[in-house]
Amino acid sequence: MNFPLHIEVVQKRQSRVSKDHVKEIVHSYLSNFACLTPGAIISTDEIDESLDLRDHVQSIAICDVDYETEVQMTNVELDYHVYKLDNFGAETDTMTDATSGDELAAADVWALPSEEFHGLWESLVYDSKLKEDTLRFAETAFEFADRGVDQTVVGCNRVILLHGPPGTGKTSLCRALAQKLAVRLGDRFPRARLLEINAHGLFSKWFSESGKLVARLFDRVRDILDDPRLLACVLVDEVESLAHARRSALAGLEPSDSIRAVNAILTQLDRLRRYPNALVLATSNVTGAIDAAFVDRADVKRFVGPPSARAAYEILRGCCGELVARGVVTGGERAFPLRALEGSRFAESAASRCSLRLWDAAREAAAAGASARALRRLPLLARALHCPSPRKAPDLTQFVEALHAALRQHLADAAHLDAPAH
Repeated sequence: MNFPLHIEVVQKRQSRVSKDHVKEIVHSYLSNFACLTPGAIISTDEIDESLDLRDHVQSIAICDVDYETEVQMTNVELDYHVYKLDNFGAETDTMTDATSGDELAAADVWALPSEEFHGLWESLVYDSKLKEDTLRFAETAFEFADRGVDQTVVGCNRVILLHGPPGTGKTSLCRALAQKLAVRLGDRFPRARLLEINAHGLFSKWFSESGKLVARLFDRVRDILDDPRLLACVLVDEVESLAHARRSALAGLEPSDSIRAVNAILTQLDRLRRYPNALVLATSNVTGAIDAAFVDRADVKRFVGPPSARAAYEILRGCCGELVARGVVTGGERAFPLRALEGSRFAESAASRCSLRLWDAAREAAAAGASARALRRLPLLARALHCPSPRKAPDLTQFVEALHAALRQHLADAAHLDAPAH
């Protein structure tokens, strides 16, 4: 029995042929290969193939959820997902505060798959199988809903909670997961939306109206969910605001109707269980401060911490690869995958020297607890402030040394910020 290998195909926006036709021409192209490399992304602009493929296909992604090494075509069954990217960006859904008359941003709404989130899933690096686990949970939860599994017998709220310090990629993972589901479940849900609600803004501004505006907001969410062929992913960012609001209200530090606002959103989230096309994603920057009532509703609760040395290395290696591809960094050198360094037991050679220096930087960043967000800013700082010449593109060796300098500067700046005032 062959196992499935997912092939995600971006159809060009101007293409008017059917998805089945796109599958046929992509399958014909891939049949020329004896093996496929999971994680590889093929841009049709860079291959010399038939005009039919180049006219209709933007890119082909060989997905890496189930495989970590090269696979033979005869051992897998290719599962194709063809889609077009929406390029309109987010629409802000506003509501009027009856007390002040102000227009408040209730939620940002994206049509999925979105061009803004294209490639986001692949760019996220974690040590654990966090991406794979959340994707499999969501796919299984929707399978249960499609088969009519009784939720009073088998509990399933379709709620995922990611918690941990800022800058670790929690919100990015939620957006990437919503995008991935829009692609993978495209046959079941031809349309998809991501609705991003900022809980912090919600509870800091809307207490005067208590739960009324919360109810109105979720009325709009349910209007979207009334279309059974539309997948709706509701992202509640900074959900720890629920816990803060509830504690403050019980302690008498907030208006009494603030607790009604908290209870209202919990009630509304409960009602989303009735919709088989809804998924709730939530993030929190303060582990341990999340409202217990919300935690109890989450099916999956995962801590997302700062990158380890392994994850930091792959993040920095990906950044270097991007800059080499764009011509910002020159030369024929490249940073090896960490598996290659481990296979050689980190032996130093002329070819591996640059990669080993990058590994040193990754270990230093991990020891200092640098966030993924900080790591992704280092290449810009390295090129702008620490390269020998501001006009001449550095080679990879020079750039890795500049990354070391940028990392040390970042850690020093962070230490000054954390130091007590004199």
